[in-house]
Amino acid sequence: MKIHEYQGKEILRKFGVTVPRGIPCLSVDEAVKAAEELGGPVWVVKAQIHAGGRGKGGGVKVAKSLEQVREYANQILGMQLVTHQTGPEGQKVRRLLIEEGADIKKELYVSMVTDRVTQRVVLMASSEGGMDIEEVAHSNPEKIHTIAIDPAVGLTDADADSIAAKIGVPEGSIAAARANLQGLYKAYWDTDASLAEINPLILTGDGKVIALDAKFNFDSNALFRHPEIVAYRDLDEEDPAEVEASKFDLAYISLDGNIGCLVNGAGLAMATMDTIKLFGGEPANFLDVGGGATAEKVTEAFKIMLKNPGLKAILVNIFGGIMRCDVIAEGVITASKAVSLQVPLVVRMKGTNEDLGKKMLADSGLPIISADTMEDAAKQVVAAAAGQA
Repeated sequence: MKIHEYQGKEILRKFGVTVPRGIPCLSVDEAVKAAEELGGPVWVVKAQIHAGGRGKGGGVKVAKSLEQVREYANQILGMQLVTHQTGPEGQKVRRLLIEEGADIKKELYVSMVTDRVTQRVVLMASSEGGMDIEEVAHSNPEKIHTIAIDPAVGLTDADADSIAAKIGVPEGSIAAARANLQGLYKAYWDTDASLAEINPLILTGDGKVIALDAKFNFDSNALFRHPEIVAYRDLDEEDPAEVEASKFDLAYISLDGNIGCLVNGAGLAMATMDTIKLFGGEPANFLDVGGGATAEKVTEAFKIMLKNPGLKAILVNIFGGIMRCDVIAEGVITASKAVSLQVPLVVRMKGTNEDLGKKMLADSGLPIISADTMEDAAKQVVAAAAGQA
């Protein structure tokens, strides 16, 4: 789960990280009112979408008058903002953050991620803030500094000070940097985040250290512990099909291909998509119906897949362990009739009640293509999709 910048800054503030004063807005008039309330000679008008690169896409503007605040808010609000993280279609801007200006002397980069090799939270930091960290890692890897944090002691003063010095924080600002880094670690740890990033963390002309941006991703499996984080969820920023799938406890992710995949089990789903690609096809989605799928659940899964206008064929690949093949067969038959299925459907099932499931499909009278192996299923669905192109 992702959240907006202004929400990330609310979290950082709670953990002692210094952030600028800012006010989120939903309209141009609210933006002007926010600037008046903040006061000062300079304001930053910032688009709020779940993607980075907003500045390069025209979603961040510095205003030096209330008239400019109105002008920029009018430009940005409602625009289809295209960045390197949104794809060519972009994302519609529905929210703004009006923030006080800052005297930027130096831009730094800091983040917290979980390193699965060391099985610890790792602090990443660089003197090259404000840039794509991937590009820095590629071109100047020596400018990225990391430290694995012992969960028993947290981010120590010595480690925080060492990292701060390595990325160019002057002696007089080390204490402020330490407080921000330790606050970032605590925020990451206590909220079950999977990413906590400040880019840029700035040094101001008078030596202050301020988080000028905030990006958080959260482990969805831990959200039951954090109703306050769930309250930040903005459904307008999420794929409508993925939102719909979550209502039925379906693990669904939209992809760019034209072959729909309905599978039980995440591992089998990944293997199914790999096999489709091996034989020249492109998956349209990842869809794991889980071990307790019902006919209703399968029907909803079909409906969600069929909302994709580029869908050319569907592959159902089931291993009947906990999930019985006859239950899936019932769901496939019900779903196919309920949605008046118009694209080719390939079904491969193995395991519990396999023969009964296959008989139910054969007796259904529906034009279902049966497959016995994953290779056969993938070849058939790729051919079927090509025939529909």
